[in-house]
Amino acid sequence: MAHTTTPDRPSWAHDDFLLPPPNPAQRLNLTLAPRDVHRLELHAALTTAGVAPMPGDREAIDHLSTLPDYVHTALHRWLTHTTQ
Repeated sequence: MAHTTTPDRPSWAHDDFLLPPPNPAQRLNLTLAPRDVHRLELHAALTTAGVAPMPGDREAIDHLSTLPDYVHTALHRWLTHTTQ
């Protein structure tokens, strides 16, 4: 599909991508706590496994996110059916 440039539109903009590409110099220098990383990864693994967390599951996910890395690794492996 060819994209055309118009005077009102920058060269990177086209019908299905209207935002400019991210500028690496404008990135925020943030580090997530391990608990937050575990929580996000657990949500992603559940979603990938086709298990949609129910509204009442948030507390359970929060508690699981506080467990040590090796437990989180096992949970992730079980949910994604991979070996590590």
